[in-house]
Amino acid sequence: MFSEQRNTPTRNFNMSYPYEKSLKALWRINSIQEINSLLKKLKERPFESKEHEQMPTREMFSAEFQQDRLDFLKRITGAELVTLSGKSKFEDLSTLEGNIENYIGMSQVPTGVIGPVRVVGTSAHGDFFVPLATSEGALIASYQRGAKATFLAGGIRSVCLTENVSRAPLFRFNDIADLGTFVVWALGQEAKMHEIVAATSRFAKLEDISSNIEGNQLIITFGYFTGDASGQNMVTICTDAICKWLIENAPIQPKTWYIEGNFSGDKKATAISFIHVRGKKVSAEIEMSYDIVNQVLKTTPAKMAEYWQASTVGAIQTGSIGAQGHYANGLAALFIATGQDAACVSEASVGITRMEVTEDGGLYAAVTLPNLIVGTVGGGTGLPTQRECLEMMDCYGADKARKFAEICAAVVLSGELSIAAALSVGHFTSAHQKLGRKK
Repeated sequence: MFSEQRNTPTRNFNMSYPYEKSLKALWRINSIQEINSLLKKLKERPFESKEHEQMPTREMFSAEFQQDRLDFLKRITGAELVTLSGKSKFEDLSTLEGNIENYIGMSQVPTGVIGPVRVVGTSAHGDFFVPLATSEGALIASYQRGAKATFLAGGIRSVCLTENVSRAPLFRFNDIADLGTFVVWALGQEAKMHEIVAATSRFAKLEDISSNIEGNQLIITFGYFTGDASGQNMVTICTDAICKWLIENAPIQPKTWYIEGNFSGDKKATAISFIHVRGKKVSAEIEMSYDIVNQVLKTTPAKMAEYWQASTVGAIQTGSIGAQGHYANGLAALFIATGQDAACVSEASVGITRMEVTEDGGLYAAVTLPNLIVGTVGGGTGLPTQRECLEMMDCYGADKARKFAEICAAVVLSGELSIAAALSVGHFTSAHQKLGRKK
């Protein structure tokens, strides 16, 4: 009711607004690459035919073969990985400012690599070797198998569809009448809000505002574009500045207010995941022939699709938000390796996986991640090993976040294919017995 009453003509808060957001998402994609040429590239997946040198995978725990893999990555990607490999010791503790308190040392997590992961996207286009930090045996092997199958199938189409990071402050009033007075006035201050954000941050852009009313409590959700940063600190600081101005200038004061009303989905899986985006929404897909599924994944498209249909019914019965196999496995390993906020796997691992048999007997598979909170600047991305891992994929620094998000989705799809294949023919247990236990 109140959210539709505005004192400004710049935007109507009604059913047409999602259309405006769709246009903005298309405009952002078009600013990176002209839409028609992008669609042609996604359809045809053009890559030069060339033989790829195979990454050494023998003797996984030998120093000699570790060096072989490091030499291989240097040849293919240019990555030195001197800190990750232990050749250069981390000594400049001043670089930890803003990342840790009460520092006592480093928790070392083994880091492996998968690839090439072939991606065709709006920003990611190429063959990537992707670092994964994990202590779970069989995980790297599983994702490597999925990456091999998708590479042979011509590569994964992966598209970052839209971006937004929100903060949702809560205001409590004496009654709903006072709340109404406040919200009608507050939502008419959009121009001032943009001015405050511009004065507070060089990078954040306020993109949408919505309200939710429950009794005498009002939540205003502010959605921002945060560029190449994951943006959680950025949006908190900007929203705090907006709220303080609103409180100082409002015709009626709330009894109390909080910078976050637990409504933005920060660090948790929520039911609004598929209605709104938190971070970056990315969708990735692949078509694979019967022969590739049979020879690489050791199963058939029909068995994979049948298993996925059955397991999705299982997920529905548990009340799962979304339906997927193990997004958290790949995302947690990739987040740790590249300096992302690992706790954001809580919301980032929400998603939908779909598998179908194609008309020619092959397999179509897709993943959609609506809450991929990632960045290529700020946070932990500048720490020595994390920066090296991002640089291995040419994903460190400005203008790289969309590219990184599209690679993340491709990795997730690789993992979904491999686990579904293993479960569809009873190979899941034997793989973990072989690779996930100490000899």
